[in-house]
Amino acid sequence: MRRTSLAILAAAVLFCGAASAGTRLTVHVRTYDVAGKTGAELIEAMDGLGPRHGHATRAIAETGYVVHWKLDVKRDNGICRLRQADGTIDITYTFPRRTSPSSSALSRRWERFMAGVRQHEHTHGRIAKQMMQATDTALAGLERPDNWFCTGLRWDARRRIDTIYAEYEAKQNAFDAREHRDGGHVEQLVNALMGKN
Repeated sequence: MRRTSLAILAAAVLFCGAASAGTRLTVHVRTYDVAGKTGAELIEAMDGLGPRHGHATRAIAETGYVVHWKLDVKRDNGICRLRQADGTIDITYTFPRRTSPSSSALSRRWERFMAGVRQHEHTHGRIAKQMMQATDTALAGLERPDNWFCTGLRWDARRRIDTIYAEYEAKQNAFDAREHRDGGHVEQLVNALMGKN
């Protein structure tokens, strides 16, 4: 599961000195505690305590990210240029943490389960990072004749950012659809934790 937010800060600020260009990434990991003596009890605990997905359901884990773009625009001789686009992405992973003692068999199943859960969420994170790289590439060298406020260039940049964002959100949704389908990877992980495989 994932939660996203996108913000664009278009600034006509000229930076003095060298500024770091490109994308900056921060990653946070949060956990919530679950207890149970069986795989079924652990699944039930996650169903009750996991991150909210919609109004009435909860997810096992979640990848949330917030994206910001700061645009450095300069106008010279009637031409507006995007001198630099600084993107930041703040990714937060939320995972369950088992707090109850268990048999060695359940511990092994839990470790395999969590390896699969982490792989799923980190794939969401990787898609989000690819989105940032694609946006950075799409914004490079953007320029056009424009007014004193570079309004048209700012709209061009926003349109490119929004288009790529939508494209990668579709990739996120397609990945989730594959993973969560009947008999898919997530169902296999849950069944394995409960000892059904």
